[in-house]
Amino acid sequence: MKNLVIVESPSKSKTIQKYLGKDFVVESSKGHIRDLAIKGKDGLGVDIENGFEPTYKISTGKSPVVKDLKKKAAEADAVYLATDPDREGEAISWHLAQELGLSEDDLNRVTFNEITKNAVQEAFEHPRTIDMDLVHSQETRRILDRIIGFKLSKLLKTKIRSKSAGRVQSVALKLIVEREREIQAFVPVEYWTLDAKFEKDAMEFNASLAKINGEKAEIDNEEDAMKAYNACLGEFEISKIKETSRTRSPYKPFITSTLQQEASTKLGFSAKRTMAVAQKLYEGVDIGNGQEGLITYMRTDSTRLSNVYIYAAKDLIEEKYGKDYVGYYKISNDAKAQDAHEAIRPTNLNNDPERIKDHLTLEQYKLYKLIYARALASLMAPAKYAGISLTLSQNGYDFTANGSRQTFDGFLKVYGDYDKSKDVLLPEFKESEMIPAKELVPNQHFTEPPTRYSEARLIKQMEEEGIGRPSTYAMIIDTIQARGYVSLDRPTPTTKTKVFFPTEQGTLTVEKLDEFFSSIINVKYTARMESILDEIADGEASELQTLQDFYDRFTPLLEKAYADMEKIEAEKVGEICPDCGGELVYRHGRFGKFISCGNFPECRYTRPLKEKEAPEPVGKQCPECGAELLKRKSRFGTFFVGCGAYPKCRYMETLEGEQIIPKAKKTATKKKTTTKKKTTTKKATTKKTTAKKTAAKKTTKKTTKKKETTEE
Repeated sequence: MKNLVIVESPSKSKTIQKYLGKDFVVESSKGHIRDLAIKGKDGLGVDIENGFEPTYKISTGKSPVVKDLKKKAAEADAVYLATDPDREGEAISWHLAQELGLSEDDLNRVTFNEITKNAVQEAFEHPRTIDMDLVHSQETRRILDRIIGFKLSKLLKTKIRSKSAGRVQSVALKLIVEREREIQAFVPVEYWTLDAKFEKDAMEFNASLAKINGEKAEIDNEEDAMKAYNACLGEFEISKIKETSRTRSPYKPFITSTLQQEASTKLGFSAKRTMAVAQKLYEGVDIGNGQEGLITYMRTDSTRLSNVYIYAAKDLIEEKYGKDYVGYYKISNDAKAQDAHEAIRPTNLNNDPERIKDHLTLEQYKLYKLIYARALASLMAPAKYAGISLTLSQNGYDFTANGSRQTFDGFLKVYGDYDKSKDVLLPEFKESEMIPAKELVPNQHFTEPPTRYSEARLIKQMEEEGIGRPSTYAMIIDTIQARGYVSLDRPTPTTKTKVFFPTEQGTLTVEKLDEFFSSIINVKYTARMESILDEIADGEASELQTLQDFYDRFTPLLEKAYADMEKIEAEKVGEICPDCGGELVYRHGRFGKFISCGNFPECRYTRPLKEKEAPEPVGKQCPECGAELLKRKSRFGTFFVGCGAYPKCRYMETLEGEQIIPKAKKTATKKKTTTKKKTTTKKATTKKTTAKKTAAKKTTKKTTKKKETTEE
């Protein structure tokens, strides 16, 4: 048989098959094939007493896949493992090798940072052995998460009815709860500003009080604000004009976390959606000549770019925009970056987003365009600005006005669509020139509490603190929402960005973790554990020692919590379950508080906290069937008037009395009308043809014959 190549994604297998040719058969494992078993003591799948020995089992539904791969591996001349180029991908390759009976010493592991012809073929020319240090690092993470996830979750379910806890998940929740505590404890402090509006040469500009008698202006009350106001009612002197120049350097190319942040703020994508779309762009999209990987690997914490890309990008920039737009490349990674592979960039600069737009979904196009622009812009020249600062003075009160004008767009030539900066122009002045204020307004303010975390801000905070890994952020955010610990909502109806609010259960969970597990469920310890996992990956730390140290620290905390943590019974509603006669209780879910049976899971009766509002008669009859019309609430929270005989009669109207025609009905009517028009046109043509037939028989025969041929 030919050479067998195994990847984890069916989509990825199609792209790679295209590049390897007829001597290779590319198959997919469809993700992980094995996981820790759920057996043994506490169902951990880990024998803690015998060196944390893990027991693995074939994942649910994967037995047919493994059986098929075993058969093909036995028939193949050689087997290559080409899973993703990270720790998780390395672990998948190891699990495959274990199940297929391959040796760890075989040169069968191939990795590539991008799925392009050159990268794939180059990788197969230099296969290596499976990196067991990476495998041990991933295995350590998995065992740690299993121990905490199972043991801590069981405790919290028993004691406070929380659904789960996690090594990183609980720290992310803690960040959100602590921010909410800061907001609730915040005491606003009053302060005042004095703002002026000026006009010259038909140009208006604003200035604010900056200094009083040479000291920073700090006005704490209305009395002082009015004192400053009264002192500034005359003309102002232009006491100082300062011209400056500044540059704005381009942004670094994307890493996983910055891609998630920028896609959230610029495109409105959730972290989970961003990673799903990026995965597809990486694995390959058919852009007219078969599947092709459009971006490099999207799980990375390095801003490094390959020399091949740098040279190609600089040539493109010079050719398209001019030599002045070519910048310089300087790698600047975070100290915690693994630098395993490049930043996220397009694999081929010829695949301009606009050129391949028709081959992409709208989400793919938007994300690819963002990645393309960011990577190219990172190698362009800085943007340049000319600045001017005016000081307008009167009676020891100095106001400042700042203007800025872009003199060279630089990298913004490409990245300008994602930048909101605008020029602020000021009129021309000479020093000592006098000018009156058009408006002078004292404004009262109060200090604002800290801002709640949006998805982008939470990811940025986690990255800065060294919590988790960028590839896990989306899953963490999804999990704390699914567990009912937080909600992602707009603070006000007019606010664009959604932010995290902790639920009662989320707050209670953090309170109990703080009380009993503060030494391990905290930012510092979690970040330190990430560093140790990095050391294991580099062969500088021991998997066994790391697990033992953690377990020795965790076990006494768990025992104390079981002994001392108060068990909180579910709050009773004071009603009997209509299904089984048990007590109804309040519970918390992903969408808030609800009522369910206390005998769950034996009895699964539930109902929402608020009963659905009963329809309200409006004193009118349905014009279609004569039944009573009722005011109803839609699933979107808006009100409308509908027929009381629904669903037999589906008449609807607005509260103002205008009939509402459902979209489906409009479409059906439109199709019917279109069909009718076509039929009418056919009849008219037939009549015309018949008239011609009557006029000349010979011509009619020819016309008929020609018409039949056309229809065939």
